[in-house]
Amino acid sequence: MKIVVIGGTGLIGRQLISNLRKAGHNAIEASPSTGVNAVTREGLAEALDGADVVVDSANAPSWEDQAVLDYFQTSSRNLAAAEAAAGVRHHVALSVVGTERLQESGYFRAKLAQENIIKASGGEFSILRATQFFEFVGGIVQAATVGDEVRLSPALIQPISSADVAAVLAEITLADPTNGISEVAGPDALPLDELGRRFLKIKHDPRKVVPDVHARYFGVALNDRSLTPDNGARLGAVHFEDWLKKTAG
Repeated sequence: MKIVVIGGTGLIGRQLISNLRKAGHNAIEASPSTGVNAVTREGLAEALDGADVVVDSANAPSWEDQAVLDYFQTSSRNLAAAEAAAGVRHHVALSVVGTERLQESGYFRAKLAQENIIKASGGEFSILRATQFFEFVGGIVQAATVGDEVRLSPALIQPISSADVAAVLAEITLADPTNGISEVAGPDALPLDELGRRFLKIKHDPRKVVPDVHARYFGVALNDRSLTPDNGARLGAVHFEDWLKKTAG
């Protein structure tokens, strides 16, 4: 099959491309750096010519409220139109667990808008919502740092390795459309402040993690359901501690 991966040069896209090519498919990296832009439509029709499946794993370049909404709305509408014109039979999109529960955040409002455009497009689709990636824990810690303290919510989070996300996304890409939403999460749920504490410990970072129920996560107050999946979610194989030891090494 010819499979076009929007955001194919990103963290998930690169791994997805590798998985699909190993399975014998013609996987195409589509991103502005390869001449394909879903926002401006540059190179989009040419890239989708003859494509069987399109996977949207791209992320917005800016998370400012209006900019991120504009990005996901414009790119999703352009993809829907280009896919219809090219006869693409399956649209796959990567989204975020808890999107509908985190609507105080402009980013999550934009992701929900993306999902709604896909559902309303009239085409066959599958949406995979994933929990936060292990690879972004360092950024979460940094964003929560004030002086020598890292203030993080003790709410539960169930992070996952990007490799596990890419593996499940490949399976969904090669399967029949579900016309619905599925979820994938890491194998372990733990408090967000503990996640930060373990990350700093293995990095020998002296900053102190302070649990704070009022601490915000990308502008949103959290509870134990905010960042954890519903029952029935698929679980990744890689544990956070094992990933930490491997990356620290």
